Amino acid sequence: MLPTPASLLLLAADAAGGAHKHVEPGPLDHSVDIILWKTVGGATLVSTQLLTLFIAAIATVFVMLRVSRAMETGPESDGHRRYLTRGRFGQFFEAIIVYLRDQMIRPMLGDANTARYTPFLLTLFFFIWICNVIGLVPLLSFQHLAGGVAIGDYHWAMLGGTATANISVTAGLAVIAFVAIQAHGFRELGVKGWAHHLLGGGPWWLAPLMVPVELIGMIIKPAALAIRLFANMLAGHTLMATVLLFGYMALSAGLGWLVGGSITVVSGVVAVALMLLELFVATLQAFVFMFLTTVFISLMSSHDHDHEQGHEHAHGGGHGEAANAGAEAMAH
Repeated sequence: MLPTPASLLLLAADAAGGAHKHVEPGPLDHSVDIILWKTVGGATLVSTQLLTLFIAAIATVFVMLRVSRAMETGPESDGHRRYLTRGRFGQFFEAIIVYLRDQMIRPMLGDANTARYTPFLLTLFFFIWICNVIGLVPLLSFQHLAGGVAIGDYHWAMLGGTATANISVTAGLAVIAFVAIQAHGFRELGVKGWAHHLLGGGPWWLAPLMVPVELIGMIIKPAALAIRLFANMLAGHTLMATVLLFGYMALSAGLGWLVGGSITVVSGVVAVALMLLELFVATLQAFVFMFLTTVFISLMSSHDHDHEQGHEHAHGGGHGEAANAGAEAMAH
């Protein structure tokens, strides 16, 4: 689980015998994913991360509905301007959508599958992106502070945190991607073709060796998606929280307000730079998850389709080769 800057400061204060000694810190995940509602048997029904995921889902639907209204064709009275996307908000998202569809999804899947899978893939991208961006807003820290001042509980919170820094959340997204990949494989290849795909192009007598390897590979691909997203979001936020602790650690060590204040100022500047980097990482990881899911879907397409796509890209300036090279680089 991801410790927030506020929770780390409180735990450090408890360890140093500070003013929050009366607060029982508990495990780190207690301050991040707080259980809000349990059943009689003790099973968790609602937690802060579940509420945050729910809010991210609502935000995704709200944003996409607003973008769709901005992109729809206007009345005939507007003339040629009826085809223009209205508002900078809609134009911003239109640029992202068109780029992902035309430069990333279509070269990998072809026209027919692009129309079929673009809604799913864009939903993955924007949902993960919004979850990552919500994690950059210090909602938990504000609630911890408000709870401490109001009711003396510096671990109080209702929602917030980076849901994608929870391996359970990213694993759930990976399972959805896995189902989509295999469903596409059965649809494109049929049961017989899907089973033949397990041979990896080898002869039938290599089945005892190739089938287990291919089955393991089917599991490893979405697992890598889950671990990559989880690890990147966890590492970046933990680094930012650690940097913000330097000033408090200097004061706790008795270095004085001059030295401690100087370290705090430097830590704050570095934290701002890290925040900008985290915003880039939040966007990049959403893109990587979506793009590699696209690549894995394309790998389950029929060989005739792959050959046709390769032929088209060869005559179109080798864009398909560039996309495949980018996919391999991201996979590593």
